[in-house]
Amino acid sequence: MKLGIVGLPNVGKSTLFNAITQAGAESANYPFCTIEPNVGVVAVPDDRLKFLTDLYQSEKTIPAAIEFYDIAGLVRGASKGEGLGNKFLSHIREVASILQVVRCFEDSNITHVEGSVNPLRDIETINLELVFSDLEMVEKRLQKSEKLVKGDKSLLAEVDLLKKIHSTLEEGLSARSLEYDEKELEILKTFNLLSMKPIIYIANVAEHEVSNEGADNPYVQQLRGFAKTEGAEVVVICAKIEAEISELEEEEKAMFLEELGLSQSGLDRLVQASYSLLGLISYLTAGPKEVRAWTIKNGTKAPQAAGKIHSDFERGFIRAEIVAFDDLVNCGTYAAAKEKGLVRLEGKEYVVQDGDVILFRFNV
Repeated sequence: MKLGIVGLPNVGKSTLFNAITQAGAESANYPFCTIEPNVGVVAVPDDRLKFLTDLYQSEKTIPAAIEFYDIAGLVRGASKGEGLGNKFLSHIREVASILQVVRCFEDSNITHVEGSVNPLRDIETINLELVFSDLEMVEKRLQKSEKLVKGDKSLLAEVDLLKKIHSTLEEGLSARSLEYDEKELEILKTFNLLSMKPIIYIANVAEHEVSNEGADNPYVQQLRGFAKTEGAEVVVICAKIEAEISELEEEEKAMFLEELGLSQSGLDRLVQASYSLLGLISYLTAGPKEVRAWTIKNGTKAPQAAGKIHSDFERGFIRAEIVAFDDLVNCGTYAAAKEKGLVRLEGKEYVVQDGDVILFRFNV
């Protein structure tokens, strides 16, 4: 899963990104790597993996992974080449969701690029840059499609859709503000519009406000009110605290979070919010060699879930042997779960559930 982090300078975006990638390197059991200077890969926190690793005495534990793209240089005019934004905007065409960091704290030592703290103005600035970037892309595609449609009438639907989106973008509105039918949604998949992507707003607050999730912070309240109109989610974090957490060992991290009155780090909550927003779940595979989490769309059937492991698993799918994670925990062992009839044999129509521990049978 790829997530793009955007935000104006000095809102805490880079602090958060550095905290996230540091967490990937030291706190999470996944080999952190930097694909480019602005891309970090971290593990998806999942406590279920430890139980399975202990149960099977597995040699390796491989969590699901998320790629975070830090989109630097995004300022007013980025879509026209101001700052470094135009270059980096192209990097997030492929991301599944956009995380927009919004400054919700006052600090006279940290200059705001616009001169004052104003979350709604900052959101409008960023969202307009995404809209303007889309507008440029849509105009180019429309010109090309209008030429090609003369010889290929099947492109008529695409031309009509591009015109519809173009007029909306020209008004400064995002592509996701429109309603689409199924045919249009299929065509839309090929556009990769930035303003079509689902958004999570990250409210970056002061250290003393993170324990009550910014309940007394007027900026956070403004942000929540705005997000509600978009059907978007708000995650309240303190990037400075996340940076401190990322440098701690697991035990120290738990103690630090407890002192702050937090049950989870901001990164953990951000990952959960992203999974929820995108309709994602994880199923698990377990054995002596490795325990692993696999990310799939909610509603995925067994053969397609098997295909995440290898295309041969999907092509030659016979059946899936499944036990729910909670049943496995309650029984203590796979054998005990089997004795109680909790290990099920499921076929091609079975819809995989979050936390299913699965053994796929296949023949190619």
